[in-house]
Amino acid sequence: MTDSLGDILDAAARGVFPPPDGGTTIVPQPSPRDAGVLAFTAHSVVFTDEDPGWVRDVLARTDCDALAATMNARFLTALMDRTGRASDTVDVLLTGAALPGEPPGGLVELGDPGHPRVVSARGRRDGVRVWTAEGGVLVLGRGVAGRWEVAVEVEEGARHRGLGRRLVTAARQLTGGAPVWAQVSAGNARSLRAFQAAGYRPVGSEVLLRAGVRGAGRSRTRG
Repeated sequence: MTDSLGDILDAAARGVFPPPDGGTTIVPQPSPRDAGVLAFTAHSVVFTDEDPGWVRDVLARTDCDALAATMNARFLTALMDRTGRASDTVDVLLTGAALPGEPPGGLVELGDPGHPRVVSARGRRDGVRVWTAEGGVLVLGRGVAGRWEVAVEVEEGARHRGLGRRLVTAARQLTGGAPVWAQVSAGNARSLRAFQAAGYRPVGSEVLLRAGVRGAGRSRTRG
């Protein structure tokens, strides 16, 4: 029996990955909100409620190396057209193991913040919690398959002082022992460096498909 997406992510957080056999695993969406593609080394996972036969047929007809087919623009476009969804970017997916102890002083949790980063997070995650520090914002919430996901915002005047690294390190102390996940645009080298300096490791690439943004296809939008 095929593992669920949650099982696959839990294993990856422990450093156990699907076999690098050039294959593609297709699993159901973990929720109506979350669909997409996750690419590990020489193995991909497509999480969608669409017919697996249709997915494999489109992959077979995608004109590129089989190892790159799930992240190829032609396949992703076909999947978006089929589902009526859209994507923002291909992200680097990183994870950091939980850390013991309390986060450093200076973090203040907000009760009802209106920061744009927070508003965006609430559309993509559940149970969002927000902390501020002088010059920065830390957002944690339950995202894909219930995993803890972190996002940070550092003001321009507070950059180059290690604040981003301290914030994403603190996230590893705020999840009650669970690993933390981050999605970072491949071109955002500054952010990638901050996460890696804080002990996060890249495990693959990910494209999330957002529901309810276009009228075509058979979108499964939640109210």
